[in-house]
Amino acid sequence: MHGVSAGTATAGAAARTTGRAARAAAVRELPVVPVHDSEEAWTPAELDEVRVELQLEIDRLSAELAEASSSFSALVRSGEGAGDDQVDHGATTAGREHEMTIVNNARELLEQTQRALVRLGSGVYGVCESCDGPVGKARLQAFPRVTLCVRCKSRGERR
Repeated sequence: MHGVSAGTATAGAAARTTGRAARAAAVRELPVVPVHDSEEAWTPAELDEVRVELQLEIDRLSAELAEASSSFSALVRSGEGAGDDQVDHGATTAGREHEMTIVNNARELLEQTQRALVRLGSGVYGVCESCDGPVGKARLQAFPRVTLCVRCKSRGERR
């Protein structure tokens, strides 16, 4: 070795080995998201991007749900004093049903998004809940909260 003592060389080798072990441990910590044979594997940066996107969606949906819940509560409170006129009663009922639908949709999307984030962290993100096959990278990039592959989703919709 040119100008390097045996102790320095050993320390350098130990540092390289430790560095490899740390990288291997980091790779094991990343979730392995399955892909179709025709797709490239997920990169850590892509998975981080999905994680950020899901968290932003959770924040947005939480705010939307709070707003919709508040609107629904206000509508219920204001409709209590409606007269006996059938048109007024029908309009109030339709308004309540509309607001209730918005609240329920926001709640469902929030739950799906939270579930996707949990699945990403637990290593089952991208695994079809029905057939255990890959959901597909392109599908997850388009719809990050899905839990079924295209084939299983299509089969479920035909029923």
